[in-house]
Amino acid sequence: MYEKTLTQLAAALKSGEFSSRELTAHYLQRIEKADGKLNSFISVTAEQALKHAEIADNARAAGTAGPLAGIPLALKDIFCTRDVKTSCGSKMLDNFIAPYNATVVEKLNAAGTISLGKTNMDEFAMGSSNENSYYGPVKNPWDLTAVPGGSSGGSAAAVAAGLIPAAMGTDTGGSIRQPAAFCGITGLKPTYGRVSRFGIIAYASSLDQAGPMARSAEDCAHLLGVIAGHDGRDSTSVTRGVPDYVENLNAPLSGLKIGLPKEYFGDGLDPDVEKAVREAVKVYESLGATVREVSLPHTHYAIPAYYVIAPAEASSNLSRYDGVRFGYRCDNPSDLIDLYTRSRAEGFGEEVKRRILIGTHTLSEGFFDAYYTKAQKVRRLIRQDFLDAFEDVDVLMGPASPTPAFDLGAKKDPVSMYLQDIYTIAVNLAGIPGISVPAGFSNGRPVGLQILGTHFAEAQLLNVAHQFQQATDWHLQRPAFAEEYA
Repeated sequence: MYEKTLTQLAAALKSGEFSSRELTAHYLQRIEKADGKLNSFISVTAEQALKHAEIADNARAAGTAGPLAGIPLALKDIFCTRDVKTSCGSKMLDNFIAPYNATVVEKLNAAGTISLGKTNMDEFAMGSSNENSYYGPVKNPWDLTAVPGGSSGGSAAAVAAGLIPAAMGTDTGGSIRQPAAFCGITGLKPTYGRVSRFGIIAYASSLDQAGPMARSAEDCAHLLGVIAGHDGRDSTSVTRGVPDYVENLNAPLSGLKIGLPKEYFGDGLDPDVEKAVREAVKVYESLGATVREVSLPHTHYAIPAYYVIAPAEASSNLSRYDGVRFGYRCDNPSDLIDLYTRSRAEGFGEEVKRRILIGTHTLSEGFFDAYYTKAQKVRRLIRQDFLDAFEDVDVLMGPASPTPAFDLGAKKDPVSMYLQDIYTIAVNLAGIPGISVPAGFSNGRPVGLQILGTHFAEAQLLNVAHQFQQATDWHLQRPAFAEEYA
């Protein structure tokens, strides 16, 4: 069963090849056997999952089941899930049981999908390797000495290892696309505002966006159709109809205009990654697309602008964790100030504290205009670069990451870690959609091709990605780890 894509599993459930309970039990068994080596899950909700599987089977027998009813999934542990621990990978929220569901969770529940548990992640989504989790690092199933990427590394690793057919992630600066690339799966970051952020624990509110992670673009299309749409509880949710993302997946690509940003193929790009991306572009040319070089001149400002804006917003968002209302509370505080300072010092990890300090500094009197306001002006220039490029081309293509997955513990310097997101961060600053699809290997570790579109062009991105996956089989490759637990 685990070898099937989500789309194939949905068809098999519909035909009666197996029941949702059988399918759910199968994946729970794989998680129990294999996840001890991966550490991709923080919590597994087996009893609840089997109960919901029976409900899905009854709905299918009654003829009231939707297309994805009975499909097992996992949720990054950043989505509030009623009566289930929602930790955000942090000691600060290790004891937090969410009293309500995020909108994404509500929509997935309404569609009849079944959550098997919550996946591991970098603490408060701050990281590019999933080494910043309070619950320990996640391993990459392609090579257990390598990172899976971050911050949605648990979701990516679980899908790649066949522990689940799909998972939900969030992307603030590449946290869906980069781990998808490192783990050889497909990951979609939608347009900002396309998917509700209600119930997603906030990191940087103007950048965070939820999206699907699965084996194929077709799988992601099915899931995006479920989770997209306006939500009155999220003031940044866009009032815009949700198209059928599956309808045009098979549209031909003849006449498609592809832009290759010259800034994405310069110094620092691993030669094997560049070779894989350029080979992927040749596949598109064989499918009828035309290719030209374009420029995104403010790309080199993306990382410094991001690491002003995102920590500033994080500093504000994380001020609510004070040891008073919920979350971690220090033992025997001597007074209120001691309660605040020790609860935060003991409850947050090093990277989170680093970003809070940076953000608090940039928002402080005398520095706000010099740093935060200036970064927002740069952000507008980066957004305009993309809009100008999309005047001439339909999509942009390039690497999702400058290197394949690196070894656990290899990036000791925070700045070298931040540079891993050089090709993904600008997308969040501009609010446009992006997708990473498997496009080859470098020394046995996957390489991802990133495809970018203009605002609300998810249907086109999914079509472009799907056609590539019809012409190649990179997305069907499985790590040997997955076969060990067949």
